Amino acid sequence: MAISGGGRGRGARSGGAATKARLVSAAVDALRENGFAGASAREIARRADAQQSQVFYYFGSVPDLLLAALDDVSARRMTAYEGLLAAAQEPADFVDAAGAVIAADLASGDVAVLAEMLSGARSVPGLAEQVAARLVAWEEFAQRAVAKAVQGHPLAAFLPVADIAHAVVASILGLELLASIDPDPDRVPELLDRAGAAAALAHTMTSGRQP
Repeated sequence: MAISGGGRGRGARSGGAATKARLVSAAVDALRENGFAGASAREIARRADAQQSQVFYYFGSVPDLLLAALDDVSARRMTAYEGLLAAAQEPADFVDAAGAVIAADLASGDVAVLAEMLSGARSVPGLAEQVAARLVAWEEFAQRAVAKAVQGHPLAAFLPVADIAHAVVASILGLELLASIDPDPDRVPELLDRAGAAAALAHTMTSGRQP
């Protein structure tokens, strides 16, 4: 009897985990397609083929479920971008990596999830602080990227890495948001191409290397 009961317990836990995963995935899709205002408990439950009450049973509130959706998107993005950071060596490589980040986010719709959370967070007390806290990991990631990009540079010790990283995160977010509504799909890639060329030239000039 004890073994049978344990099996039912494991089955219930497994079923609960599957339901939570479906709700998170449905919340991501709802944010992408319906926006923050349209990501209601009813809409998310419908997409997840779940009961509306399960949103509150597993997550406590709709904002907490939406934060879990943002965490899911962020975790997948971080895994992908760690590989880009590992492969980059020169400053121009990091500009190229930023372009790949923007292209991937736009193609997947992940930028829409973040954009909706940033814009909608103001309407829910305490949510803006929760979203901002989740951007800390991206600033730390950007700091690692900037530190690697300037490693060995004659002025590396004097560069404000944390400030540069903050500007990088803000710039990428801004470019992604603009690209998502810009009717010209080539504008951002062309801008990044010019930035990459400028970064390569600046690195060559300040490091004393021949172009």
